[in-house]
Amino acid sequence: MTVMVQIEIPREVLHAARMTSAEIQRELAVHLFAEGKLSFGKARELGRLGFWEFQQLLASRRIPVHYDLAEYEEDMATLARLDAE
Repeated sequence: MTVMVQIEIPREVLHAARMTSAEIQRELAVHLFAEGKLSFGKARELGRLGFWEFQQLLASRRIPVHYDLAEYEEDMATLARLDAE
């Protein structure tokens, strides 16, 4: 069972940043991945991006992909779960 958590961002902050809520969510995903807080799979899930989209976004910002066996296995489990849905 997936539990969703909502974060409230004041409209003024979105306007000041000149970003949409989806763009803020992507930025959070990139930041958490770069800081090693989220795996590649979880970060792209948070950013709602496909594998290649997220990889290209990271590359455009020169953020190295630290992808190990545990993350690969996590991604494979996520794919299996999505395929079963």
